[in-house]
Amino acid sequence: MVDICPVRCTLGDHKKAMNRTPDGKMPGESRSNPREIQNYLGRISGPLLDRIDLHIEVPAVKFRELSGAPTGETSAQIRARVISARKIQAARFAHKIKVTCNARMGPRELKSCCELDEPTRDLLKHAMAEYNLSARAYDRILKVARTIADLASAEKISADHISEAIQYRSLDRQLWG
Repeated sequence: MVDICPVRCTLGDHKKAMNRTPDGKMPGESRSNPREIQNYLGRISGPLLDRIDLHIEVPAVKFRELSGAPTGETSAQIRARVISARKIQAARFAHKIKVTCNARMGPRELKSCCELDEPTRDLLKHAMAEYNLSARAYDRILKVARTIADLASAEKISADHISEAIQYRSLDRQLWG
């Protein structure tokens, strides 16, 4: 089976998850007090959190949404975009031995493959300061933004790609620290 995950799962398992509160509920629905939630979330260290590429909050889905007509792209359409993005990455790194995809980029590849125009760089600079993100988070954002651009078949990383990548750092911004 071909792994079609466009971004490397740092923990090596696509099914790793952590509840937002000790009782498994969302913070507004939880019976836990804020201190208990903070202690629970504090069990995962900042340096470990920095090594996770995507932080995605998945809220409970209401029955009417599950039972309604499907919307958005089909799995086949998404798979085709992922395969196309992987081909773009394979071509980009064809001359590299150890770099096979965006997730494996080092500092040199980040500099050459993730060039940003001035407004996009300012957006990332603002997010870094606003959310007090680490240098490792900066690298992760660039790698994810490059992948998002590849999925859109875009040659350059745009502000939209950076904004979406920043959104995937929700644990850096919410309830932690």
